[in-house]
Amino acid sequence: MNLLRLILLPLALLYGIITFIRNKLFDWRIIPSKSFDLPVISVGNLSVGGTGKTPHVEYLINLIKNEFSVATLSRGYKRKTKGFVLADEQTGVNEMGDEPVQFYKKFPGIKVAVDEKRVRGIKTLIKKFSELEAIILDDAFQHRYVKPGLSILLTDFHKLYVNDYPLPAGSLREFRSGAKRADIIIVTKTSNVLSPITRRRLTGLIKPRDFQKLYFSYIKHGSFTAIQGVNFNPDKSKYNTILLVAGIANTYPLERYLKKHCEELEMLKFPDHHKYTLKDMEEIIESFNNIFSKNKIIVTTEKDTVRLMDKDILDTIKNLPICYIPIKVVFHREDREEFNNQILNYVKTNKRNNNIY
Repeated sequence: MNLLRLILLPLALLYGIITFIRNKLFDWRIIPSKSFDLPVISVGNLSVGGTGKTPHVEYLINLIKNEFSVATLSRGYKRKTKGFVLADEQTGVNEMGDEPVQFYKKFPGIKVAVDEKRVRGIKTLIKKFSELEAIILDDAFQHRYVKPGLSILLTDFHKLYVNDYPLPAGSLREFRSGAKRADIIIVTKTSNVLSPITRRRLTGLIKPRDFQKLYFSYIKHGSFTAIQGVNFNPDKSKYNTILLVAGIANTYPLERYLKKHCEELEMLKFPDHHKYTLKDMEEIIESFNNIFSKNKIIVTTEKDTVRLMDKDILDTIKNLPICYIPIKVVFHREDREEFNNQILNYVKTNKRNNNIY
């Protein structure tokens, strides 16, 4: 344990106790949690960002959307609006936040909404859309005012919650014991080959309870993909130099992937959910121009492209060789069918008017 963490441990203990008391007030029903008569799936984590919530929510949407009418509900982190907002063609990052906009653009057939008060958000969705059969709550593990029917907890393979500490000594939003509220625990960002020995080791570390299911997933990266509105269509699979521009919590899986496609990787990192400014664009362009290579390219993340869609920002990059790398979640073969069946059976069994089954 490093010295700084040791110094911060008393503050971490105090923070953990405060969140522990809050959770107990919900457990003892002194503060009520609201249940709903349709499937509500919560996706979240114990740590602050970086576990892969967005691609896992997208996985759930893909799994459910063809069979059931589904909506996503987020708080809309860093948006400039308040209250309930339903996504449409006119709503952008300022109204919704980046992740909900990404869901709406990728899955136009589903309902996407934000509301900092999730109970109100769910009630509004149910009132507006009587046909709704399932709701996915994004980043809602600590939002105890809603009692989900199925709670999914994500933990990063490289930073398991069992080895972490509460803020500010670590990155946990509450004590590790909060994991007991999860019905499903997913170890994310594993390698695409997971040995039985590693699986057993991780299971021994996490120690899932009898009622909990433990699954393992990894990130699969796509090809260099053009950005809508940018006059550049990548036509190579390898470049001399790649400048990675990213405003996400953890870039290491993308760094590892890009190093296979270039001789030199340079990085320009911004805070998670960063809203780009014209000054940022000047910094990006200057960094790119200072790279002494003809065979060079700028790469960003799919989430960052949503934040680059502002007209003034887009005008500054539309003639740059910039593209993004799409990602998706893949469950390991021994987990895929069981996870899919657990989710689909939960929705099928608990959806409104399920007597037709």
